Amino acid sequence: MQIYKFLKDINFPSDLRKLPESNLQEVADEVRREMIDAVSKTGGHLGAGLGVVELTVALHYIFDTPNDKLIWDVGHQTYPHKILTGRKNKIRTLRQGNGLSGFTKRSESEYDPFGAAHSSTSISSAFGIAEANKLSNKLNNVIAVIGDGAISAGMAYEAMNNAGASKTKMIVILNDNDMSIAKPVGAMRTYLAKLLSGKIYFSLRETFKLITSAFSKRFSAKAGKAEDFLRSAFTGGTMFNSMGFYYVGPIDGHDLNVLLPILRNARDSKHEGPIMIHIKTQKGKGYSYAEKASDNYHGVSKFDVKTGEQIKSATNLPTYTKVFANTLIKHAQKDSKIVGVTAAMPAGTGMDIFGKEFPKRMFDVGIAEQHAVTFSAGLATEGYKPYAAIYSTFLQRAYDQVVHDVAIQSLPVRFAIDRAGLVGADGSTHAGSFDITYLSTLPNFIVMAASDERELVKMINTSVDINDRPCAIRYPRGTGAGLELPSIDEKVEIGKGRIIQEGKKVCIISLGTRLNECKIAAEELKSKGITISIIDARFAKPLDKELIIRCARNHEVMITIEEGSIGGFGSHVKNLLAENGVFDKGLKFRSMTLPDIFIEQDNPKKMYDIAGLNASQISKKILDILFVKDSIKVVKN
Repeated sequence: MQIYKFLKDINFPSDLRKLPESNLQEVADEVRREMIDAVSKTGGHLGAGLGVVELTVALHYIFDTPNDKLIWDVGHQTYPHKILTGRKNKIRTLRQGNGLSGFTKRSESEYDPFGAAHSSTSISSAFGIAEANKLSNKLNNVIAVIGDGAISAGMAYEAMNNAGASKTKMIVILNDNDMSIAKPVGAMRTYLAKLLSGKIYFSLRETFKLITSAFSKRFSAKAGKAEDFLRSAFTGGTMFNSMGFYYVGPIDGHDLNVLLPILRNARDSKHEGPIMIHIKTQKGKGYSYAEKASDNYHGVSKFDVKTGEQIKSATNLPTYTKVFANTLIKHAQKDSKIVGVTAAMPAGTGMDIFGKEFPKRMFDVGIAEQHAVTFSAGLATEGYKPYAAIYSTFLQRAYDQVVHDVAIQSLPVRFAIDRAGLVGADGSTHAGSFDITYLSTLPNFIVMAASDERELVKMINTSVDINDRPCAIRYPRGTGAGLELPSIDEKVEIGKGRIIQEGKKVCIISLGTRLNECKIAAEELKSKGITISIIDARFAKPLDKELIIRCARNHEVMITIEEGSIGGFGSHVKNLLAENGVFDKGLKFRSMTLPDIFIEQDNPKKMYDIAGLNASQISKKILDILFVKDSIKVVKN
């Protein structure tokens, strides 16, 4: 760690509270420098955290954390919080194996009362904690910080609707940085912009007067009317007030001289009901390269602090995301009915590339996956071909819409499921572990999994012509194998797998990108006299029943391989074989899936070792089945 005047002696918020207020800006400056230096060595989320440094210092200075509960929305903005809450000496282990999580995590610290890596959960969880305190006669403050685009999600409004009708005190900080991962979209962005037009900041005296007058129990009726008029004149009568929140702001979230008295008065007030403090911040604040970046350095690889230059991978291989986007563009050039939909992740899903080519046919609906799915369903009813490009982990948030609005109505929404499988440094909260299982159970669905970038192109080509039911294509994070891509005319037959190689003793049926590991395992076993058939299943639904049953009857052992949870592809294959009496003939069947645990962040190789899905583990699984216990003789083919 660098040498700091104040930060060297601050290990917990209690140390911070020993300092006079006059030193807090210097503390904030040191926290910002420490964060920049740490992330330059680990990579991670930078811009959001830089924007809340002063707020983080102010919150921990004014409130008695961890007794007072501080809940952060979208935990990627909590690196400064981690530095001040006992994790300073581990900050350079961010997102590494056995290191600090890139998000808030209850098991990591008592200062993280609620874990968050997805968005828009803070007000709901804070209201739950506040109600629990009320039931237990506890007087602890509960503070939720929501921002970085999270206010655009419906869950935030469900929570405000519930909390606003209560008499339960809680404090919500609306961190308005005019950004999420990409530029925010929708009416809420316009609404907040209107609040910020004209004279947008209170002076310290005005703010103090407003707060103290609003929360005083002794102000006269006349003074109360004057205060109401002031609030109304300043905000234009905000929606937040209408929802039952006492609204204050917007104020400068980087000015500690304003933040501290407002937070102190909110803490000490006897106001019954929720309070919302609207602050304006700048994403990337205090680091010039982040301030100038279009995404304000939301997520970065390791970088040079002096130049801002990020250390990029040396590979020139295309990512699966770009292969998807570029293929879709080729089809959209020929088919005007093709449209793209994303939920606040245009760059992450490749929809930014599609949107540049077809700006009127790409819809970023904000952090609103439920809406994205049903919006896509609406497009499909009118003959359009929507491609809803959503990460696997985020599609979980819209499962009812997938079932009720898409599958039951058999609408041809095409789901492009990015980040399927394990995702490395983002860990368990962002892993695409469950989509095979939660989609393959649905009637009317086609579920495809690309084993490489060539197969991805063919599956996209195939999906364009699926007009009678929904389909999904899952593909992983990262780069392909560098294969030559097929034309947009090459397709796959729905529900048909492909034979990669044929052997006699063992049949491996692989779904998705572990196919190459299956090939390596087969080569290892060939030297032991075991010949293996390998099938690329391509489809989790519909299954290639004829091929699977034939292979089961012609081999002694069958193993399914998938980068997904139990209950997915392997379970469907096992059910198929059982229903057709194949097990009665002595078939030895096993499924290799992701284990029944949440796999924590690490480098991909180690994560696959934990999952048991690397080539050596596939080989061992086969040998364990074929060997007679305690025998050293290898069974020949």
